[in-house]
Amino acid sequence: MARYWTTLKDLHNAKIINNTEALSSVADHFQIRVSPAMQAVLKNDEKDPIYQQFIPSIHESLILDDELGDPIGDIPYTPVTGIVHRYEDRALLKVTQLCAVYCRFCFRKEMIGQYGESLSKDELKDAFHYIETHPELWEIILTGGDPLILSVNRLTDILHRLADIEHIQNIRIHTRIPVVSPEMITEELLILFTAIQDKGKTITIVIHANHANELTDEVAVTMKQLQRNGIMLISQSVLLQGINDDFETLANLMRRFIAVGIKPYYLHQLDFARGTSHFRVKEEKAVALIRELRLKLSGICVPVLIQEIPHGKKPLF
Repeated sequence: MARYWTTLKDLHNAKIINNTEALSSVADHFQIRVSPAMQAVLKNDEKDPIYQQFIPSIHESLILDDELGDPIGDIPYTPVTGIVHRYEDRALLKVTQLCAVYCRFCFRKEMIGQYGESLSKDELKDAFHYIETHPELWEIILTGGDPLILSVNRLTDILHRLADIEHIQNIRIHTRIPVVSPEMITEELLILFTAIQDKGKTITIVIHANHANELTDEVAVTMKQLQRNGIMLISQSVLLQGINDDFETLANLMRRFIAVGIKPYYLHQLDFARGTSHFRVKEEKAVALIRELRLKLSGICVPVLIQEIPHGKKPLF
């Protein structure tokens, strides 16, 4: 059975990196986790789009003055642990701080992995009470971390509890797991999703991928399984320098989303997380890329370009 890479030693043994000492301070600050599925598509090349997303880089040691530990300002909108209520009709429920992979550009890189755990029973109880007592909430967005890393038993408790709240009509799940660890989308999990929808609720899954190479044939099969269970699939991607910041690469990604049954939804300007400046694309270039997509591709392939800011989303084009 293939193992996750979780240490510099793992990367060295796999001949992915040569000098572990040079990256030790980076690895101490933000942990490593590369799934077997991503290992299979990753090329041993520092310019490879998968390599850049998951393998630590010395560039992460550069922290700019405008980079923050909480770049989108979750903390002021956190009335109880685990809840972020920034918009009137929806709120985040951050059920876990764990992920199947750790992306080097993550806007929550200061909070995930070794820096946090799943919500405790008492914390979940308080979060559910908050949701129950705020009838303006129409949608709950499960995030983290990656909510689908939780056991099916744990997810069963959370999803059924949400489905029993009358005013919650849509449960949205933000995840990378169908892409980076598709084997975790089990029949047991699909049955759970069906049970929630049988209660009259809808489930929307937001798939995070940044390059067409991530959307393998195995991933395509997984997406079809989710679709057959009545789940709407939409995408979110991050615009990343050297990974997807050219027209051809972005067009291939958006068309691949459509091919595997995912509607392109959001393309994010990179948040100002610490140690991520080497990934940042200038706003004028980002807008020009979206304009070109809109001119040359079918409208169903064009996402909305947005920038997360502390008080909400700022549409850029």
